[in-house]
Amino acid sequence: MINLANTDLTVYPLCLGGNVFGYSADKQNSEAVLSFYADNGGNFIDTADMYSQWAPGHIGGESETIIGDWMAKRGNRQKMIIATKVSKLDTRPGLKAANIKAACDESLKRLKSDYIDLYYAHQDDLDTPIEESLGAFDELIKAGKVRYIAASNFTPERLQESLNISKANGLSSYIASQDQYNLMEREYESTLRDVLEKNNLSQIPFYGLARGFLTGKYRPGASVESVRATGVSNAYGNERGWMMLEKLDQIAKERKTSIASISLAWLRAQRTVAAPIASATKLEQIKEIMPIVELNKEELALLS
Repeated sequence: MINLANTDLTVYPLCLGGNVFGYSADKQNSEAVLSFYADNGGNFIDTADMYSQWAPGHIGGESETIIGDWMAKRGNRQKMIIATKVSKLDTRPGLKAANIKAACDESLKRLKSDYIDLYYAHQDDLDTPIEESLGAFDELIKAGKVRYIAASNFTPERLQESLNISKANGLSSYIASQDQYNLMEREYESTLRDVLEKNNLSQIPFYGLARGFLTGKYRPGASVESVRATGVSNAYGNERGWMMLEKLDQIAKERKTSIASISLAWLRAQRTVAAPIASATKLEQIKEIMPIVELNKEELALLS
């Protein structure tokens, strides 16, 4: 277990992504994944109010509802660290104060909880003063509805400005950032990382497995059954991608573990990263991503 900087949150070093719950994972499979994760030491779950509004017939909130129902059945809310987000749901867009407060109440209802451990601004809102958004988050914390706040998909400049405004006005401050970062997507290293280091913030990266590519299921000529398959193949099914899989194959074979666990181990070893996010739609997948591996210098050098 690890402690998130500037908090009293102690979390499992793999954050379970809830973006698939109620979408590519039905309720039964979602609950099976959640239960395996919790039964094997996991306690950190990431979701958002907009998951999965993109699916036909969905309106958003499906993931939160599944997680809330599961926690109610298990009676384990106090043992779990739940992160959710505001600003990207079509019916609750942006970071205006009234919207943040209303969205929080709706998320709490779906989660069957009276508090959220980590509440993200899911994306920046350039049309709303930063002071207004941070003031609303601060009120939620003082009301006991939210424990900590974080940012996602912000530019380095806007994140630093938000931190400065919190400090200048005595408002609650973002303690973490959630951005795309993995072995195939390295832009974070030259953009946001310096801001996080300077301010002692934790990075909790999404797409830790490059939308499934870094599990090794994508291979030259192989057909993958996934709603993401075409996009993933187009993005990473090239010489660079295949070379990365060869390196991962080598280390995974030597370590007698999954390629996915090696990919996530590389992320954990990077500066500022606390707990990468990865999702699973079925039991076989959660079993692949759960092992916590610590890579040596040679292995890290091979991958980097």
